[in-house]
Amino acid sequence: MFRGILIEKDDSGYRAAVKEISEDQLPEGDVVVKNIFSTLNYKDALAITGKGPVVRRFPMVPGIDLVGVVESSENPLYKPGDTVILNGWGVGENHWGGLAEKTRLKGEWLIPLPKEFTPLQAMSIGTAGYTAMLCIIRLEQLGITPDKGEVVVTGASGGVGSIAVSILSKLGYEVVAVSGRDAERGFFLSGLGAREILPRSEFDSPGRPLGRERWAAAIDVVGGHTLANICATMKYRGVIAACGLAGGMEFPSTVAPFILRGVTLAGVDSVMCPREERIEAWRRLAQDLDPAKLKQIGNMISLDESIAYAEKIMEGNMQGRVVVDLSR
Repeated sequence: MFRGILIEKDDSGYRAAVKEISEDQLPEGDVVVKNIFSTLNYKDALAITGKGPVVRRFPMVPGIDLVGVVESSENPLYKPGDTVILNGWGVGENHWGGLAEKTRLKGEWLIPLPKEFTPLQAMSIGTAGYTAMLCIIRLEQLGITPDKGEVVVTGASGGVGSIAVSILSKLGYEVVAVSGRDAERGFFLSGLGAREILPRSEFDSPGRPLGRERWAAAIDVVGGHTLANICATMKYRGVIAACGLAGGMEFPSTVAPFILRGVTLAGVDSVMCPREERIEAWRRLAQDLDPAKLKQIGNMISLDESIAYAEKIMEGNMQGRVVVDLSR
């Protein structure tokens, strides 16, 4: 038996609770992992609270991230004792995820833990940091360099945004962060390297089809009016890497930025990203992310605290990453 968060749905309703789970209940897979750390992301909070249609089958163990040690393996890529990372692949949605002490997975979903990171550091980065790195790589592929001008990061106090701010700053970009106006978050983002912090209220209402050109590039995790307003204020041939929908799935924009300024809107998906690109993103994280900044970004909680923290995430009362210590 092992402990984990189990989400259930039946005639009595939708509920999530920490429960004792039998190993016989684990889903199919060829690698069994004893988990060390997991995380709480926005998608996990949606799943735990039931405030979004994330979970596709029941019962479900949430948790789109995990780092752990291989306990048994029928996959030639891994042997018992290997330390591995998982991000995405539909775990926590269609397949039991990381918010439990043990899980069974497909070996092709896993990658080795880079030697530059401890398990704790890997989950302080997690899917959020890996997604941020995919966005930065995409901007680079489309010709964005530090000399092009300002890069705006929306949802900057969250996991993806905070790590994106930190990496972009280290790479020499002039970073502008969009977040709440309160002093605590401003201090947090300035410490990560943001040159300027703008309130989200400047972006989350309907705007004009085109505004004053400002941004050479953007990383957007919000969507909705925020993404539309970013598009409207991009420089000629600017590039936006869009990877989230915290502000809604709608995109109330026009074609004007794309046909009059040659703006590129590039989608970034971290869930089904090919294994080779994942390995490259983690290699770049080891190269370009200052490990000292992870202490500023991470919040450590226990499995028993996870359900309450999911509510905090949904209320917008968290900044940075939330790491779940599965040994507590």
